[in-house]
Amino acid sequence: MHGTPHIVSDVMTHAVVAVSREATFKEIVQTMERWKVSALPVLEGEGRVIGVVSEADLLPKEEFRERDADRYTQLRRLPDLAKAGAVTAEELMSAPAVTTHPGATLPQAARVMAQRKVKRLPVVNDIGVLEGIVSRADLLKVFLRDDKDIAEEVRKDVVALLFPTQPEPVRVKVEEGVVTLTGRIRDTALVPVAARLVQAVEGVVDVEFDLTSPHRHPDAAEGAQASS
Repeated sequence: MHGTPHIVSDVMTHAVVAVSREATFKEIVQTMERWKVSALPVLEGEGRVIGVVSEADLLPKEEFRERDADRYTQLRRLPDLAKAGAVTAEELMSAPAVTTHPGATLPQAARVMAQRKVKRLPVVNDIGVLEGIVSRADLLKVFLRDDKDIAEEVRKDVVALLFPTQPEPVRVKVEEGVVTLTGRIRDTALVPVAARLVQAVEGVVDVEFDLTSPHRHPDAAEGAQASS
């Protein structure tokens, strides 16, 4: 729908490769290799997500393989050492899983990824059942939006709202996601407001302004002074 923010369900991958909590180490590696993924949701029951196992969870088994590994380092990294001896998804997974919901906005999902330092999020419904997965690449799809669509939304939802009647029409140009507004407006105090509204339009990379106040004609100014 025009002007409606994209949500996670719009960009997520619906067909998700996952494993059960009983999946073995080798099965996990084989699944990752077969489907070319670097992390897998771990499911139980009717598909409820209980954790995520990633390549980072698997690497300690190789890292701590050496018999002469530094003992101090091993003691300092007991969680990794424990994973080095794990053999099932339940033992290897990071839990609880960091997830999002289908109705979450893309900025909300991006914020969770940044805060929790993860590259992807299982998408679950209200009871925790897996519905899809969203990655960093999925969140960037919004920037593939056509410049014409962006310009249309800016005209409708920003210019028409803030600058309906001006000395001259405010013009909107969009190139490679960069929005430029030009024209003369009566109240330049509205420019920061316009900047925030334009930046909120999906697909906008940056916004530039060439908006000025209408200049009073010198003769008119002299006439106004003479009559006072």
